[in-house]
Amino acid sequence: MSYDPVTLSRMLTGLTLFVHIVFASLGVGVPLIIALAEWRGIQTKDPHYSLLARRWARGFVITVAVGVVTGTSIGLQLSLLWPTFMRVAGHAIALPLFMETFAFFVEAIFLGIYLYTWDRFKRPMLHLLLLIPVAIGSSTSAFFITTLNAFMNTPQGFTLKNGVFTDVHPLIAMFNPATPTKVSHVLASSYTVSACVLAGIAAYSLLMGRKEIYFKKALKLTVISAFIFALSTAIIGDFSGKFLAKYQPEKLAAAEWHFETRTEAPLIFGGVLDQNNEVKYGLEIPYALSILAGNKPSTKVIGLNEFPEDERPPLFIHYLFDLKVAIGMLLVLIPFLYLIRRMLPGNRQGGYPKWLLLGIMLLGPLSIVAIELGWLFAEFGRQPWIVRGYMKVGDAATTSNHVGAMLLMFAVLYIVLCSSCVIVLARLFRNKDVADEMRELGMKEDVR
Repeated sequence: MSYDPVTLSRMLTGLTLFVHIVFASLGVGVPLIIALAEWRGIQTKDPHYSLLARRWARGFVITVAVGVVTGTSIGLQLSLLWPTFMRVAGHAIALPLFMETFAFFVEAIFLGIYLYTWDRFKRPMLHLLLLIPVAIGSSTSAFFITTLNAFMNTPQGFTLKNGVFTDVHPLIAMFNPATPTKVSHVLASSYTVSACVLAGIAAYSLLMGRKEIYFKKALKLTVISAFIFALSTAIIGDFSGKFLAKYQPEKLAAAEWHFETRTEAPLIFGGVLDQNNEVKYGLEIPYALSILAGNKPSTKVIGLNEFPEDERPPLFIHYLFDLKVAIGMLLVLIPFLYLIRRMLPGNRQGGYPKWLLLGIMLLGPLSIVAIELGWLFAEFGRQPWIVRGYMKVGDAATTSNHVGAMLLMFAVLYIVLCSSCVIVLARLFRNKDVADEMRELGMKEDVR
């Protein structure tokens, strides 16, 4: 089976984004969780939290290294696979790409200083302050890259003349209508996936019989963080739905299999479409789509039939949206159950049932799946456009016949990178006992 260069280019870019988004999200969120742990250790004088910060920082460096490789691949592929897009839209998107480089420099420089200055300050708070530029740099980096994606969804700040973007205003292009909701959703989801992954590791350790109080404190910090961030992500998701209703109604209509423009529109969960675009076996929630679009049942929601067939997103994004929402609910529910359990009399310092620990352990994989579904929904939902309303994907890709070889090469690279990352992270802590490491670092164990 042979594929044309456009399809192969989409496959290679999709594969790269699929791998990169996990490491990029951890790169944005983990510094904040490390900062919370170190701050907690300083405030309570509890060495367990300080050790958490040290351990997470060591693991974080490895994920950053892989994220740099995959991020560099994206930059390379923009030029090689999408030359027409870069030629036409390059002036409009150059500023965020340029600024993202500086944000990464700030993150990398201060991360190196932070890692090599443990116990070098008489006041531990000064060491914690070094982590602030790391967290700001990583989040700012995500901000700049996300504004580029936002521009592709709601382009502005230029004049199209003879197929070329002229009279470009980079700041207007960067701060387009999609920027607020997309940036806030990306940041919140990155913080969520980071807290969920670290919570899953702590729960796994407890399930494996590690009874040290260290793991219970790690569980407490990460699960509470996961609940706050997951709830924030859900709230921001509601704003994203209202944004789609106003600026990308075809994407919302495709996601909800909403074909006819109407008020009091129901929200469809699950189901299948027949040949007449009638939904069967789906769960219909009355008025919910209109409420999502405008906070009231009388809101008119534009149907998919209002758009030409060649400009409609693929209808399978309905399932991406439904799965993402369902997992998002679990990411809020499981930490909430943990909090309820902690509030019960006699359970604040006690153990947790295996079913709850198993649920928390699954937070990591579930959050990763959710963030992948979110990006798949975002990218497929913009189809067939690469720059909505101005340039289609088929007009932006390379015509080279060597994309297939590149796809194979990068697939092998990503397999090696991801496998190496998992192996190194596992070996980094597998044989390292908490008590032994605390003695090596001169820490007195706190059994509270």
